[in-house]
Parts: sequence; structure tokens; C-alpha cells
Amino acid sequence: AENMYFFSDLALTLNEPEERVAPTDSRLRPDQRLMESGRWDEANVEKQRLEEKQRAVRRRREAEAVEALEEGKDYEGYIPLWFERKVDAMTGELICVYKGGYWEAKDKQDWSMCPDIF
Repeated sequence: AENMYFFSDLALTLNEPEERVAPTDSRLRPDQRLMESGRWDEANVEKQRLEEKQRAVRRRREAEAVEALEEGKDYEGYIPLWFERKVDAMTGELICVYKGGYWEAKDKQDWSMCPDIF
């Protein structure tokens, strides 16, 4: 434990790679995998690449929203695959609720609906 920053066994295994998961699973982040292999310089370069890719997607979505507004059209923006936003009946807070589909996609190994985030 002292060599692993006194993390519990559970904490140490939470980020272990797992087969047959969605290509968007955070355990597949290439920068994270490089970091865990001790390849710090490569991990930092990869992290910068991923962050710039995310910024570019955000800029594109913002431009699409502005264009839709200028044309008087509705713009839905990003819609999560596995969750939907709902108002909690008890608290009135906005929450994310699983809407299904992940386990079926995992069983079929059909990840065609997943965006390329890495």
C-alpha cells in the first residue's frame, strides 16, 4: 500500500482496463494509459491533443448553435447517449437518469453510435 500512495484495493482497480466496453469509456483514454505506463512526456502530449480536440468540437457546436439561431432554427446540441436530463420530482433539481441502451450495445458489441472522442 505504501508504494501505491496508500490507496485501497478498490481505488487501485477502479481504472483497470476492461474488455468489450464502449470506445468512449474513460478507462480507454490514451493519455491516461500512457501515464499509467510511466510515459509522462508522451502522456502530456496526448493530453494536450485530446484537450484541443475537445475545444474544437465545442467551438464547432457553438458555431452551429449561432448559425441555427441566425436562421431561426432550433438547435438541440449534444445529446448524451445513455442518459437524459430530468427534473427530480422530490428535489426539483436537474438530474441525469439512465435511459437505456448501453448494456444492449455492449452485448452486441455495436458501438456505432459512439462519437470518436479520443
